[in-house]
Amino acid sequence: MVYCSTKWLPNGPFIVPKTAFYGDKTALKRTKMNLYEAISMSKRTGIYIHIPFCISKCAYCDFYSLPAGEGLMKRYHQALTRQLVEAAPSLDRYYVDSIYFGGGTPSYYGAARIVDLFNTLKDHYKVLLDAEVTMEVNPDSISDKDLRILRKAGVNRLSIGVQTADDALAKNLGRRHTFQHVTRVMERARKVGFQNISLDLIYGLPSQSKADWADTLNQIIALRPDHISCYGLRIEEGTPLHVFRDSPLIPSEDDQADMYLFMVEALKDVGYRQYEVSNFALPDRESRHNLKYWNREEYAGFGPSAHSYIGDIRYSYIKGIDEYLDALEGNGALLASRDEIPSSEQSVEYLMLGLRTTKGITGDEYHAIYQSSFAPIEALLFDYEKQGWAHRLNGRWSLTPQGFLLSNQLIRAILDARTEERITVGMPWKRSEHTAYIAQAGQK
Repeated sequence: MVYCSTKWLPNGPFIVPKTAFYGDKTALKRTKMNLYEAISMSKRTGIYIHIPFCISKCAYCDFYSLPAGEGLMKRYHQALTRQLVEAAPSLDRYYVDSIYFGGGTPSYYGAARIVDLFNTLKDHYKVLLDAEVTMEVNPDSISDKDLRILRKAGVNRLSIGVQTADDALAKNLGRRHTFQHVTRVMERARKVGFQNISLDLIYGLPSQSKADWADTLNQIIALRPDHISCYGLRIEEGTPLHVFRDSPLIPSEDDQADMYLFMVEALKDVGYRQYEVSNFALPDRESRHNLKYWNREEYAGFGPSAHSYIGDIRYSYIKGIDEYLDALEGNGALLASRDEIPSSEQSVEYLMLGLRTTKGITGDEYHAIYQSSFAPIEALLFDYEKQGWAHRLNGRWSLTPQGFLLSNQLIRAILDARTEERITVGMPWKRSEHTAYIAQAGQK
């Protein structure tokens, strides 16, 4: 490992933070500059590693995951490790400041395998010592020994899937743990040194009342996690929960809205700042990795169905694990998609993703991406402000909690206004076609 030290720069003494990265010392030789310059001037990226294995699939889950025996996991581990090594030169100009092991259930995959993958990243990538390293865990599939192994290796953040503090509701979702498992894992994780723990929750569950949701929040707050993610239930086609799509057991839209707004206020009152539609954190405990997605920063994903955004190119890997493994072994295509993102589309992403965060958007940032008028967008935002759906602070526009509830409709209207401006100014011959499209969309 190489450590930064005090450097004297042209403008006088400058104390360089004691930051370092794992790996061999030849990295400095390749950069041909001192470590402070290398880290400050080089690009940074995050790495996502998908672990697609679960003991069993939850009733609501439509992520790519599957049960697996030891043989398949061993084959997957060998192939994934080989891909990480082979891909390293393509990311040589990046420092890695966040790593996220997601799934699936990484804790089911095993702490030893996770550490082995992490060590591969340390050996072949410029992983900063202060990188945020997150692992998703289920409360029923992580042991005290696993926690100690992970923390010792440098994993410094846990994301624990809780969903609800009501054991009966959890059982109906196909969850294998009880809330007692959650409290036990929290206590033991703190004991071995985890100082950054996130808990995931879902509201709007079948038969869940507003009082049930309030009780879950109270019990979660009592555990004092550093970060809380709260998602409204999405009933996806093809999941066991789909049979409840039109069921009266699902809380009404009004009740779910009440649950959301209650959650925002309750968490705010005890020190959790909302920084994205569904995410809340104590000071300096926002998910650095997930912020890369919302801030349109670069990241590289590995594993079946994993997505990446590197150098204005978005690409994804094929979904099926058999096809993925065959491709890594030289049989078949590995990529499912590859798209270069032009500035016009980047501006759309900026609006869509930026308005999901409390950081929000500005006209200057929009213009830096795409040379088009921000006025039609801002006109809508002023209208939203009058309705209590948006607000402006220090030149930045963001949606309010009430606006987040309507974010799909509000953002779609903003994108339509952007397209209208683009057509009016740059492609007036398409105006009638666009007007017809808007009319048709409004009838749906």
